[in-house]
Amino acid sequence: MVATPNRGMQRVLKASMAATAVYVLATFVFGLRAHSLALLSEAGHNLSDLLAILLSFVAVYLQTRPATDQKTFGYQRAGVLAAFVNALTLVVLSVWIAIAALHRFSVPAAVEPRLMMSVAAAGVVMNGAIATLLWRFSGDVNIRSVFLHMLGDTLSTAAVILGGLGILLTGYRWIDPALSMVIAAMILWSSVGIVRETLHILLEGTPRSVQLTDVRAAMSSVSGVLDVHDLHIWSLTSHSHALASHVTIAEMPISACEQILDGLRSALSHRFHIHHTTIQFETRGCETTHGCAAPPPLEAPSAHGHHHHGHSHAH
Repeated sequence: MVATPNRGMQRVLKASMAATAVYVLATFVFGLRAHSLALLSEAGHNLSDLLAILLSFVAVYLQTRPATDQKTFGYQRAGVLAAFVNALTLVVLSVWIAIAALHRFSVPAAVEPRLMMSVAAAGVVMNGAIATLLWRFSGDVNIRSVFLHMLGDTLSTAAVILGGLGILLTGYRWIDPALSMVIAAMILWSSVGIVRETLHILLEGTPRSVQLTDVRAAMSSVSGVLDVHDLHIWSLTSHSHALASHVTIAEMPISACEQILDGLRSALSHRFHIHHTTIQFETRGCETTHGCAAPPPLEAPSAHGHHHHGHSHAH
């Protein structure tokens, strides 16, 4: 049986969790033995990675669950929420490492550079392998948050090797906390972008890859459409978008309305990859609806304003 993307994600995440758990234990034990704040920072960083991978694994599982009457969109946002929590933990962790590093500057400690370098070398191999496996799924914001965790680990662990070499050659103890500050900065940088993207999705922002004016113009160009208003576009996941809009048309038979609806769905699907749409047809503009800008009155409107409603729900 061919594996689905979700099954592939789950396998990669399981392997990542097992390898990361072993490395967390190793960096913590050897960090204490080497008196290396950089290694202990790596242990803390990798512990956050372990929790991040676990959270992402749970989110991937939840995303496969069907919609219910209570969760009409299913659990598609689970991955976005997991990415948001993961990124927030990275921000907190970077602050903790920076504070610990500042303290180490004032109270330097003897470090065993050879042990630092040996443990860090193993970490580069492990984190690099995990990041490579996650890369193929990094289009998903949930997996991308874990990928950035692991990529940051790979780079920061490589920096630990260079720091150990520097201490070995020069004997300067300040290299260890300085290295920790660099690691903290890298963690913070990698997490801020994820926080911004996930917040944008959770706050129902217009997808960054979509321009509202372009969508409105494309919908307005469909034959039979007189006006497009009360247009809303939001993301269900990092690459699944939804749209709701009011569309003004002239009074016509239902069969003609279906042709217009098909034209709108086709334009939205092919040009903007928006497949979940709810479109309300009207023969007069909205009157006084909150957030709905009514278009100018049509010529010779009907006395009672007959309305047609078209709804499209396609995944």
